[in-house]
This record gives sequence, structure tokens and C-alpha cells, in this order.
Amino acid sequence: MKNRFAWPLVALATAMTVSASAQTPATAPRNRADIPAEFRWDFSAIYPNWDAWEAGMREMQAKIDAFAALKGTLNSGPDAVLKAYRAFDEIGKLQYRLYRYPQLQRDVDTRDQAVAGRFQRVGALFAKFDVATAWFTPELLTVPQATMQRWLEQTEALGPYRFPILEVYRRAAHTLDEKGERLLSLAGRFADTPREAYAELSTSDIKFPSVTLSDGRSVTLSPANYFALLENNRNQADRAKAAAAHVGAYAATAHTYAALYNSVLQRDWFIAQARNFPTTLDAALHANAVPREVVETLIEATRAGTAPLQRYLRLRKKLLGLDTYHPYDGSLPLYRSDQSYPYETARNLALASVAPLGEEYGSRYRRFVGGGRIDVYETPGKRSGAYSAGVYGVGPYLLLNYNDTLDSVFTFAHEAGHAMHTVLSSENQPFVTSDYTIFVAEVASTTNERFLLEEMLRRTSDPKERFLLLQHAADSIVNTYYTQVMFADFELQVHKLVERDQPVTTDVLRKVYADTARSYYGDAVVFDDFYANTWARISHFYNAPYYVYQYATCFASSAQLFRAMTSGTPQARKAATERYLTLLKSGGNDHPMAQLKKAGVDLTQRATIQSVIDQLDALVTQMEAESAKIR
Repeated sequence: MKNRFAWPLVALATAMTVSASAQTPATAPRNRADIPAEFRWDFSAIYPNWDAWEAGMREMQAKIDAFAALKGTLNSGPDAVLKAYRAFDEIGKLQYRLYRYPQLQRDVDTRDQAVAGRFQRVGALFAKFDVATAWFTPELLTVPQATMQRWLEQTEALGPYRFPILEVYRRAAHTLDEKGERLLSLAGRFADTPREAYAELSTSDIKFPSVTLSDGRSVTLSPANYFALLENNRNQADRAKAAAAHVGAYAATAHTYAALYNSVLQRDWFIAQARNFPTTLDAALHANAVPREVVETLIEATRAGTAPLQRYLRLRKKLLGLDTYHPYDGSLPLYRSDQSYPYETARNLALASVAPLGEEYGSRYRRFVGGGRIDVYETPGKRSGAYSAGVYGVGPYLLLNYNDTLDSVFTFAHEAGHAMHTVLSSENQPFVTSDYTIFVAEVASTTNERFLLEEMLRRTSDPKERFLLLQHAADSIVNTYYTQVMFADFELQVHKLVERDQPVTTDVLRKVYADTARSYYGDAVVFDDFYANTWARISHFYNAPYYVYQYATCFASSAQLFRAMTSGTPQARKAATERYLTLLKSGGNDHPMAQLKKAGVDLTQRATIQSVIDQLDALVTQMEAESAKIR
């Protein structure tokens, strides 16, 4: 049986964005105890204490044993199938609580080793679950599909399980027998070795260099210091030196990174072949029934639509007054702003921005932001970044490190979009289909960002403030769309090398990455030779192959959905909004491509991809107009 909790247990992380305004944080890290409770997570809705969590761990083990005892019963009739699926549901609901209780507490204080140890125990228990349930799918497939169809028609209680059951038969050609499935499940933790080794090499063992800047200061180029330098240092020579040194830290062990990445590629090809797929791309897309042409069309249309990207980069070069423009110039703000956005302001802006989605959506949004479910401020030991993490039967938890900047406002809107997707899905779907796919997840978050942009633009006529808002939107497209398509393009090319038994060496990876990047940037950017090693520091390549393209497809989808909800006749806008809300409520009750088509998006069509390309083109036009007004 497929573990439906594999991806929901990985928090949805906000996509990287470039600071549009270079605002400095207005708040410094503070003691957690000094933060009012309404701005901190309340874990009691999951478990009242660790003793209750320990009892849950024991309950999980007992449920695993009970589930294993069902082996050999599925052919006896629909009642046996129903019993197994209901038992799996109960285990799944328990998994959410067991996982999130230590995971969330670990993330607000990563220094707590006791919590870290408990979190590791969860992983070990879940691995036992995967092994103990490896028999289920092969045994279910011994029931002829015609027989199962008859059982579904005759047994009303099996109705909620129709889609997942029929999915098992759709995937039958790529399901092994019980011995094969058990073998692959046992190899699961071993398959994570390249990812784990990469994490150690790129964090624990990496030695970031120090550089001396033009003002005499010495800076150690840790990721945080490096990105801060690119955003704040106006001296291009300093940025060039820093970029070469920082990327050079990865280049220093590039052969090891290449060996690890080749291991990832070989693993993916092994799994694809073991499951009878012709390519690694087919294997990656099969679970969600996504046609290969979606990724191929995405890459082809984006390669053909790089003109707005290059136009934006040339505008940046002009406004920065640079003779040449390099990737290390991409984070430098075009204008600075002293505007501060306290959290209460961000919350009110976000609430106002989603008014077009109706009172039902708005009332749930207000309830969610009311307190206890959003961990707002940075504190010592807290995990960086932002995410939304669901707990079935409890609701979503949202992590922020809010610092009163414009970026933080949009990050809040983005992650709250994920949270509301979870709320609506859980309210309208039974547990078995409440889990939506990554393929549609970013639609909800980026759509909310677009509503926020429109709300903020509506409230100001100041050309600088409007420019910064427009730049934030443009940077989001560059980073969440174009950059992710470029990464997906690179991934597809190197996976194809392995499939053709071609070598994947350090030099090969460097050449493929550099050639790909230059095809997107064109002559708008001078792509320095050292950037050819960038592949070594992209964690998604090692952690989640064939994942990043979904950021781009979601961005294209949200662009088309937003346009439908905000243009045309009132009746057309209302109908589009209803289709969008239905998408959020549908959870995982159908294949994601089918869900998006019902909402009005067909990702196999180039026109869908073109909508986000056209959006960037329009933003650049607006930015040019606003920049002409700034004095």
C-alpha cells in the first residue's frame, strides 16, 4: 500500500524570493517566553503532553501489528477490503499527530536534543509501517478488477475509497509482487543515503571562505552572510568576489557532489526500470497521472518565452547603472524603502485581499489567524524560513520568521494560502482523499500572493511603493517560475544521460548547467564561468528529483485562474471563483491534472504557460512606467 503520508509530512516551504525593497528587519530575535501566546504555536490540540504522545506511539505499533494480521483476507469480499482501508485510515490519522508533535517542537528550538531524539523514533516507526504494509497492494491486485468494480458498486461504504482503489489498478503494471515490493521498501532508507550524505557535506562539513571587501571588512560567506551581502553591498567588485568564493566552496568538493548526484540519478533509473517505466520522467509523473508532455511543453514554451525575463534583467541593469550585468547583481534592490509592515498590518492586508473569494473563505481565514496556529517571530534556535504543516483532525500550523518587511508580508500570504487549502480540503473530503498533491499545492499559495499584490497596489499611488510591489511580483516569477523551469530542464537532461548509459562526471554537469543557464539568460547576463558549479548547491536535485517543475506549473495555473477570477463579466468572474474554491475543496479526490481542468486550466496547452510569460511582460511595462515617475 502506498504511504500517503510521504509528502504531507514534509512541510510546504515557501519558494525563495528576492528582496524587492532591501528593508532591514525591524525586529530582532527575542526570548520565546516573552512573545504573547497568540503569536506562538499551541501544541495541546495535537497532544496534551509527551505522555500522551508516548501512548500514541504504542497505539501506532499495535495498529501496525493488527494491520499486518489482515494479510490474506482481501479476497474474501468487500467487507474485508473496507476493514483494511478503514484500519489504514486510523493509522494515517495517528501518523499526522505522532509526526507533527515532535517535528513542530523541534522546529521552534532545534537545539533540543530530547525532541530531536523523539522525532527520530517516529521515522523508525514509520519505516516499520512501510515494511509491514508492503503486502497490501500486491494482494489487492489478486482481486480481478471486474470483481473489485462490482464490489464498489454493491458496497456503499466503499464509496470514499473508490478513487484510491482504482488507482491501485491503474498502477498495476508498475507494481511488483509481494517479494519485490518488500525488497524495495527495505531499500527505502538506503535510497536516502545520497540525500543524507549531501546534507552533511553541504552543511556540517562545508567550509565557507572569508573575503576581504573594498572597505577592509572581512566577511565569512555563510549562506546568510552571502545573500545579505548580495542584497546590501553596492560595490559590484565585492559582489563578484563574494560570489566566486561562495560558489567556490561547493566547487572545492565538486567531484564528491558529482558522485552523490550520479548516485541520485542511478537510483532514480534503477527504480524506474524495476517498476517497468521507460524513463525516469515517466516514473516520477506516474503517481499523479501527469502526462510527460506537461513537463516537455513547460520547458519548450519557457525556452521560447525568455524575452520578458531578459527584458526585466536589462531593466535592472539600466536602473542599477551597470556596464555589465551578472547573476550576483540579481539580488541588489533597485530602490530602498524605510516602510515597515508590522505583523498586524500584514494580517489585515491579507484578510482584506481575499475578499473576492467570498465570506465562506474569509471567515475560515479569520478563524485560522486568530491565534495559536501561527508561530510568528524569530527566536533563538528556531528553524529559518516559513512553511505550512497540516495535522488531520486538528488543522494547519504555520511557521514564520516575521521581520516587518515586504517579503514577510508576501510570505505570510503565501503560507496562509497553503493553510487555507488544507482547511478547505479537510472540511470537504474524507480522510482518504483529504491529501492534495504538490502539483496543485502551490496554486493556492501563489494565487493568494497575487490577490495581496492587487490589494496593496490599490491602496497606494506612490510610484516608488508601487514599483517595489511590482518588482516583488516580477522577482517571484523569475525565481518561482523561470529559475525552477531552468532547474527542471537541467534535471531532465542529466537523467537522460544516465538512461542512455552516458557518463555523468563533474565536467559534464558543469557543461550542461552552464549551457542551460545561458540559453535562458541570453546576452542579458554575463554568466561567469564559476557559476557552472551551481548545480552542486541546489538541494532539490538531491532531495526531491523532478519536483521543482511543479512550482512552475502551479505558477502558470494560478496566473490563469487569477485572470479568470478578476476579468470579464461579473457572472464569469463568479463562476471562475466557484471553480477555484471547488479545486481547493477537492483535496486528492482525482488526478491533479483533472482537478485543474475542472477549474479551467489545461497544462498541456502552451497558452497556459504563456499566461505567466505574458504576466511578467506586463509587469515590466508597469515597472518602466513607475520608474519614470520616481525622483
